[in-house]
Amino acid sequence: MQYFITGATGHLGSKVVAELSKLVPKDAIRLGVHTPAKAAGLKNAGYQLAAINYTDTSTMVSAFQGVDVLIYIPSLTYDVQDRINEFENTLTAMKTVGVKNIVDVSFIADQFNNPFQMAGYYAYLPAYLPARLASSPFGYAVIKNALYADPLVPYLPELIQRQNVIYPVGDQAMSFISRQNSATAIAHVAVKDYLRDHGQNYLLTMKQNYNMVELSTIMTKVTGQPIGYSPVSIREFADIYRFEGDGDELASMYAAAAKGLMDKTTDDFQRITGHLPQDMSSFLTQNYHK
Repeated sequence: MQYFITGATGHLGSKVVAELSKLVPKDAIRLGVHTPAKAAGLKNAGYQLAAINYTDTSTMVSAFQGVDVLIYIPSLTYDVQDRINEFENTLTAMKTVGVKNIVDVSFIADQFNNPFQMAGYYAYLPAYLPARLASSPFGYAVIKNALYADPLVPYLPELIQRQNVIYPVGDQAMSFISRQNSATAIAHVAVKDYLRDHGQNYLLTMKQNYNMVELSTIMTKVTGQPIGYSPVSIREFADIYRFEGDGDELASMYAAAAKGLMDKTTDDFQRITGHLPQDMSSFLTQNYHK
């Protein structure tokens, strides 16, 4: 079996590479990269590299030759139509060269009434993917991630300074998963055909969700600094982080959480891996260093 990982040098993709390498030999893994020169370390480590461009189907046709299972991690663009076009180009390339299986990485925000700016793309997948693939030879599974817990760690110094979590979600809870746990589950689904042989749809979350009082209490215990909860408005949140380039997008995501659309939990991770996901307290304790 030959496995292909797109986005292999990204935050999630690099962890998927490491987890998949625990289950199959390195020579069975091919990595899709946009700039091969930036992935020299992976090549030196014994991985096959293939240059791909989501907007150029021919690059993927060349890269996908001989591949059995594609792990599709989408690009980070915030343009819904671009994301859809990239995915469609990927499916076209798969069909052209005969790739039989895809593990598609998605996100919890897939409801049609979700105000998150990228919800249109994530809603497109469960609505369209089964119909799109039903008449094709593809086997597939969709793995939706809850919010990543990882960005909370570098955010903690700012929260300590503010003395408050400021997410504009009111009394609603949010579900989380670590990238490490997500990568572990993705690797298992890719390798075990019975986990991806009939269009399975998974949602990876911690065992419980957390409202912001619970989250800030955990942060206080982990950091030893007082962190409360004082939400700003959606507009204020967007204005605060607009200089980072994604304030409006993030604000729209928390607007979805405020509507109770980001709080679902499942036991899918445990069913896939056989063990519980890491909880928020142990995750922050393990990764936060004063």
